[in-house]
Amino acid sequence: MILDEADILNARILIVDDQLINVQSLAELLTAVGYTNVTSTTDPCQVYPLHYKHKYDLILLDLQMPEMDGFEVMELLKTDATESYLPVIVLTAQPEHKLRALQAGAKDFVSKPFDLVEIKTRINNMLEVRLLYKKLEDYSRSLEATVAERTAALRESEARFRSLTELASDWYWEQDETGRFTKISGPVLDMLGIDVEAGDLDASRIAGWDATEHAQLHARIAARQPFIDFPFSRTAPDGSQRHYRVSGEPMFDNASHFIGYRGIGVECKPMVLSDESFKAITR
Repeated sequence: MILDEADILNARILIVDDQLINVQSLAELLTAVGYTNVTSTTDPCQVYPLHYKHKYDLILLDLQMPEMDGFEVMELLKTDATESYLPVIVLTAQPEHKLRALQAGAKDFVSKPFDLVEIKTRINNMLEVRLLYKKLEDYSRSLEATVAERTAALRESEARFRSLTELASDWYWEQDETGRFTKISGPVLDMLGIDVEAGDLDASRIAGWDATEHAQLHARIAARQPFIDFPFSRTAPDGSQRHYRVSGEPMFDNASHFIGYRGIGVECKPMVLSDESFKAITR
């Protein structure tokens, strides 16, 4: 992140001092240097509402003021939940106040009477840090918004995919690298005779599965190959034959490590013909 001179010179600056002469001298100095957005107040009670409204990039704050001193002003500024960085340089003629001011949240200090070189340097440095901090905050918010937007789009895409697979199939499934079901949609476990309550989700333990078909599908999975409409059958506990077709594809993580399979399946139900249809076919 790079700042140019215009970024610094266009920064919003507020001068706070109950002595009008100090306000005027600082304002003239900053204007002479090239700062274009300088405002001021001699009333410390106005600092919080002004900053809340304008979000100054820098506040030059006198410590010794009537009604509300600079320490009280900083405490009030820190109550703003939207402000995570207190952009304050304190103005003080008392050296013993410098440490206390820094502990109170000030980022730097300038001694009175003002040294022109010192104050210009400290203001420039402070604004550079402040503006870079704001750019970083803006970038973070933009990145978070982008991630949230892409996450929402991904979830919407997944929802559409699930909806389509549910319309085109009896079940959607995912398995981990060991062959255990990790995600299912539809009555797949009941159809395949897997005991959910016993916690046995191992697809290799489907009761009544034809051994030859099982070996063929296992070979494809071992080779990490996709399969489309793979037919298999199983004998149900009542002795009836159930026939299915299943399609699946391997899944890999970002490091290209195999993490399982996902796919869809349908039960191939026998066609029941009406008498009229049967007669039409056999004519």
